[in-house]
Amino acid sequence: MEKTKANTRRNEKIKAAEGVEVLILVDNYVDLLLPDVFPVVERPILSKGNEVSRDTLLAEHGLSLLIKIYTKDKTYELLFDTGYTQTCIQNNLKRLDIDLENLEAIVISHFHMDHTGGLGWVIEECKKGISLFVHPDAFLYPRYSVFPNGQKLLFPKMLDKEELLSKGVNVVETKNTTEICDGFALVTGQIERKTDFEKGMPNLFVERNGKPEKDLILDDQALVIYLKDKGIVVISGCAHSGIINTIKYAQKITGIEQVYAVIGGFHLSGPAFEPAVEPTLEELKRIEPEVLVPMHCTGWNAIRKMAETFPLCVLSSVGTKILL
Repeated sequence: MEKTKANTRRNEKIKAAEGVEVLILVDNYVDLLLPDVFPVVERPILSKGNEVSRDTLLAEHGLSLLIKIYTKDKTYELLFDTGYTQTCIQNNLKRLDIDLENLEAIVISHFHMDHTGGLGWVIEECKKGISLFVHPDAFLYPRYSVFPNGQKLLFPKMLDKEELLSKGVNVVETKNTTEICDGFALVTGQIERKTDFEKGMPNLFVERNGKPEKDLILDDQALVIYLKDKGIVVISGCAHSGIINTIKYAQKITGIEQVYAVIGGFHLSGPAFEPAVEPTLEELKRIEPEVLVPMHCTGWNAIRKMAETFPLCVLSSVGTKILL
């Protein structure tokens, strides 16, 4: 704790928030029978008056988080990613009785459809001129994967800069670290990749200036908030840069070593990523986050091992609030 305070005094790159709330709007999993975990986790109760609601929350292979940052003078609301479909985020906002009128900004973690699919509908629901923070590479197209048999599978084009501008969106390109919410949060921009075990997705390609090259998903970025006297909160979309690289970069750009919470997709699911599970766990043990919330693409095997290792590893479910 003393180390955190000392680092904060030397660093003015991020302001200290009094509290942070993360509401899971879209994720791969929903379970309405999960218990609260006081004082960090609050699960939803769907009801109309004294009756259980006939409608329910939906899950899909995607991610969207509604984040509130509490300060002495103001509460900031921002949306991190928008899920795979309009159907899921629209339904879940309605069931949770939430609107987007007070949204300060939208942050896009990377171009993939499971993080950007609901964006068009979300923009229509927001105030005119909403700021969209996105890495410039997220607009690159075409992007595709190539299978060992030579089959090419094209990713859908999800982001069109000219179309966004025509809708009055304030597009802010974030290749470099960018302050948002009056300096109470940072969008990392492009994340440094230094570990030897976080290798990213294999067999991906992108055309840049008409020439194909390996797609390292350089547009992958995360959100960082500093919780006063506790440490930084790191929120990732898929962590295509590697969740450990993401955490270490968050420490670097804030100057704060203490990590209080790590939340989001860690992309450790499937045969290509299984070799990274154990070294990731070992690094997380060294980092010692107090709260860990693996989501979306983290994968069952990795989540199970994290739950066995960390006392406050929270099972993510749509509608859950993480209260920090």
